[in-house]
Amino acid sequence: MTKTDTSIQTQEDRIIVRLARSPAEIVAAQRLRYKVFYEEYKAVADERTMATGMDVDDYDAVTDHLVVVDQGENGDEEQIVGTYRLLRRDVADKFGRFYTSGEYDISALLDSGAVLLELGRSCVLPPYRTRPVLQKLWQGIAVYVGEHKIGLMFGCASLHGTDIEELAPQLSYLHHYHLAQPELRPRALESRFVNANIIPKDQIDVKKVFASLPPLIKGYMRLGASIGDGAVID
Repeated sequence: MTKTDTSIQTQEDRIIVRLARSPAEIVAAQRLRYKVFYEEYKAVADERTMATGMDVDDYDAVTDHLVVVDQGENGDEEQIVGTYRLLRRDVADKFGRFYTSGEYDISALLDSGAVLLELGRSCVLPPYRTRPVLQKLWQGIAVYVGEHKIGLMFGCASLHGTDIEELAPQLSYLHHYHLAQPELRPRALESRFVNANIIPKDQIDVKKVFASLPPLIKGYMRLGASIGDGAVID
C-alpha cells in the first residue's frame, strides 16, 4: 500500500463463496474438516482418518462442496477456509440414501413432497467465524437453493461433547422451544435414540442456554429451523 492509497482491504473483501471446482479443492475441504472436527473438537478418528489427516466418507464423491475461499491480499493466493456439503434429493435417490438417514428416521421429510436438500459437514476455521463471512456462506447456500428450486433443507448439527448430563440444558431447550411440527418431524433411530426432554421447560434459563449453543445451531434457530425428536451420540 502506498502513502496515497487510502483503501484498506478487509477479510470480508477477500472472501468468496462458490462450489469446489476440482478434486484438489475437495481434498482441501476434507483436510479442513479434519482440522476442525478432529484437531479442534477432538472427535475420535479411526486409523485411516488419522493417517491421512482428512475427513472422508462415501458421500464426498456424489455431493456438491460449497467452499469459502480467502483469495489473499492480491487475489492470487487462494485458501479454502470453510466448507459445506450439499446433497440434493435427486442425487441421494441415485446414491441410495441421505447421510441423516443413518441416524434419524426421515420418512416424514421424504414423504413431504418438498424438493429436499441435505446440509452437512459444515465448518469454518476459527479466524473466519465472523458474521460477515458466515453471511456470505449463507448467501452462497441461498443461490444454490434458488438454482435448484429447493423447498426444504435439513441435516445433522452437533453439540460439542457426548456427556448427556452436561448437554441437558441445550438439548432440553431445543426440544421445548424448537421441536419440528409432527408432520415433518424426524425421529432418532430407536437403536440410537437419546431423549432430549430432560429438564422441564419452566426450569430452563432461555437466554443463558441459547447463548451457550454452537454458532451454527444458533444461526439455524435464528433462521427459523426446528429439530427432530431425540438426539444421537456420534
